[in-house]
Amino acid sequence: MSVVEVTYFSDVLCIWAYASQARVDAVKEKFGDAVQIKHQFCSVFGDTARKITTTWNDKGEYDGFNAHLRQVAARFPHIEVHPEIWLKTRPPTSASAHLFMKAVQQWDRDFGVVRNQPSESIFDQVLWAFRCAFFRDCRDIARWNVQCEIAEAFGADIGAIEQCIHNGTAFARLDADYHDADKMRIEGSPSFVLNDGRQKLYGNIGFRLIEANIQELLRAPHTEEASWC
Repeated sequence: MSVVEVTYFSDVLCIWAYASQARVDAVKEKFGDAVQIKHQFCSVFGDTARKITTTWNDKGEYDGFNAHLRQVAARFPHIEVHPEIWLKTRPPTSASAHLFMKAVQQWDRDFGVVRNQPSESIFDQVLWAFRCAFFRDCRDIARWNVQCEIAEAFGADIGAIEQCIHNGTAFARLDADYHDADKMRIEGSPSFVLNDGRQKLYGNIGFRLIEANIQELLRAPHTEEASWC
């Protein structure tokens, strides 16, 4: 059976990626083992203070950004956004959460071999919990203690995760993600990349478009034949 690999780039503080999780879940439900989703991170909110105060400088800064996010959330009934998002809590960066998640991803893959379960099951759960903790609950997911509390609730080994960070492995994996994002010219979060980088779907795109691209690759898996999508 042919398998389509989808590389999914996102920033954990990006509301579009928060909303797009439903599409990732739909892909898994529709295609099962025929699609392998590879989670990687890109840096959109690496320096949140600089981003918001410059991008939203003439639009109300944090107040304006807060209003924008609440308007976006109103379009997607499957997500919740705290009314004081970016007002009550202001994570300085998404990078620390990304670093923690790369350590979780590494540990989950290693441990997944032992427990004979899908390698990213705990990773997926913790990543979604991070997004919900920030957007829905207004928690600062840039903080180590918050990250540990969330991950531990899903059975993650905090000691192993900490070791992965301290020995530099998680840093290397995160740098590789950012390098890949730059190399593939990822424009933002979220981005679905298929067919060895030939097909990139960026932003608020519908499931049917993602589905069509995957179906075409399953129909003609050989790269020698051009895709019509």
